[in-house]
Amino acid sequence: MTISFLLWLATILPQPAADQVCLATTVYLEARSESQIGQMAVAEVAMRRRDSGRWGDTVCDVVRAPGQFALTTTHPGYALRNARAWAKAWNIAGHAIHMWSLPIDRRKLVVPDANHFVLADSVAPAWSKGASPTTIGAHNFYHVN
Repeated sequence: MTISFLLWLATILPQPAADQVCLATTVYLEARSESQIGQMAVAEVAMRRRDSGRWGDTVCDVVRAPGQFALTTTHPGYALRNARAWAKAWNIAGHAIHMWSLPIDRRKLVVPDANHFVLADSVAPAWSKGASPTTIGAHNFYHVN
């Protein structure tokens, strides 16, 4: 499967299936080698951004916002070749969407309030100044603004 095929698929599927395709693709691209907790944290950031409305009203809108997630910085012809990692990302995405269907006080969260993340070994971006990160695997998670 290529990114372009998955994005096309998301345009014809009903909600929430379209959002699961977009979120699973994002989890795969951003964190396929991470633990389940690390993948869930990435999914939480996307779901939290959707709730804010600042990056879009659907998960697909959020993860396709220019420069925000790997989905927009990876070539559309990139093929997702690791079927096992895809299945894990698909399950994580479904779990995250289910969690977000629950009342806030019933959600089991990994990175409460985090709405940004970067690779832990990268240069800290300007927006992270003064923010205390939570590190899970190869990512630092932040609450910004």
